[in-house]
Amino acid sequence: MAFLPPSTNGQYRGAPVSAAFLGLAAVLTLIPGLIHSFLPDGGAGVIAGLDMGDRRALVIGVFRWEGATQLALGLGTLVVALRYRPLTPLFLALVIVERGLMSLHGWVLSPPANGHHPPEHYASPVTVVLALVFLALSLRPRRT
Repeated sequence: MAFLPPSTNGQYRGAPVSAAFLGLAAVLTLIPGLIHSFLPDGGAGVIAGLDMGDRRALVIGVFRWEGATQLALGLGTLVVALRYRPLTPLFLALVIVERGLMSLHGWVLSPPANGHHPPEHYASPVTVVLALVFLALSLRPRRT
């Protein structure tokens, strides 16, 4: 028995560029996952500009936990983009939900008290718009 079932890419009828965008989204999820998991402060200070004060260990722990979830999601998304493209619309919808919630929290519900937005706060709304476009393209059958 193989670790992964055979590829289903031949069954995908949406735009190939949508699967490519999903692959890019996967890589752009894996990079912060690696940063949060392995940078000495998880990126909390050097990237997000957080003053961790006396809760440094807690903040770094939360960043590492987030990094672990980003690595798992990014790897799963990359596998879909490379081997199981019929799932592209579903995973693009998940990108929209994830990044939409990140945007809502980062800009509306709980913006940073110090006014400093980490790079992800700017990238997330852009990603939502792009993912919506590529989701629409992934749902349209290719012309033969």
